[in-house]
Amino acid sequence: MTWRPRLVALDIDGTLLDHDGRLPQSVIDSVGRVVAAGVPVALSTGRGWVGTRPLVEALGLPAGQHVSSNGAVRVSYPPLEVLERVTFDPSDVIERVLVEHPEAMLAVEIIGRGFKVNRTFPEGELTGELVTVELGELVAEPVTRVVVRDPSASEDDFIRLAHRLGMDGVSYFIGYTAWLDIAPDGVDKSYGLAGLCADLGIEAADVLALGDGRNDIEMLTWAGRGVALGDAPAEVREAADHVTDRFADGGTARELSRWF
Repeated sequence: MTWRPRLVALDIDGTLLDHDGRLPQSVIDSVGRVVAAGVPVALSTGRGWVGTRPLVEALGLPAGQHVSSNGAVRVSYPPLEVLERVTFDPSDVIERVLVEHPEAMLAVEIIGRGFKVNRTFPEGELTGELVTVELGELVAEPVTRVVVRDPSASEDDFIRLAHRLGMDGVSYFIGYTAWLDIAPDGVDKSYGLAGLCADLGIEAADVLALGDGRNDIEMLTWAGRGVALGDAPAEVREAADHVTDRFADGGTARELSRWF
C-alpha cells in the first residue's frame, strides 16, 4: 500500500516563514491543497500561542489542534480552547543561568497574551504583550517555558552553557542565535503531537512533519516521515528521514506537493 500522510505537522519559522517573517504564496497554496484534501494541518512551533494564532489565520486553516511552546501547550482553535499545558518551576534553572550569564534577558510565557520579561528583548524577537517584572515575579509560579537571550553571547556559547548546566529536570532547545528555550522535562514537539494524534486516532507513522530547527529533531524522528529543510543545521538534517530543498528554494512547498 502506498504511504499517504493522515496529518501534516509544520514548524513555523524557517519552514512556513522566511527569516524576515514573510509567508510565501507558494507555501499558502501548498498548505491549501493539504486542507482541500481533508488532511489536518497542525502547526507545531516553539512560538507561544499568541505568536502562533496569526499563522493559523493567515493560512486559512479550519478548526483544529495546534502545538505551541515546544510542546508544552496544545490548543484547539477556533474557538480557542487550551487542551493541555505542562509547566515546571523555573526558579532553579533561572538562578543557574544567571550565575553564568548575569546580564541575560529572561522571559516566561503568559499563555494567549505574551511574556513576562526581566528586561527589554531585541525588537521583534517576542510576540504579544511584554510585561517587565522583577526576578521574583518571574519565578513566582510554574511556567510552560523560559526563554534565555544574551545578544553579547554566541550560539556556541549557549551550546556550551547547556552542556555545563546539565539541565536536569527540563528539556532545552538552542536557536540559531544565543537563544535558549527551556521546557518541562520530557516535553518537546513530539510530546504535543502525540497528544493531538491520540485525540484524532492517528498513528505517528501516518504523520508528515517538516522543520528546520534543533527544536524539531524529536518531531522529525517521531513522525512517520520527518523532513528537514535543506538549510537546517547538520544535526537536524541527520535526524530526518528526508531533506528537501532550502526554504528559499521552495523546499516546504516542494515536499507538500509530493503528496497533495
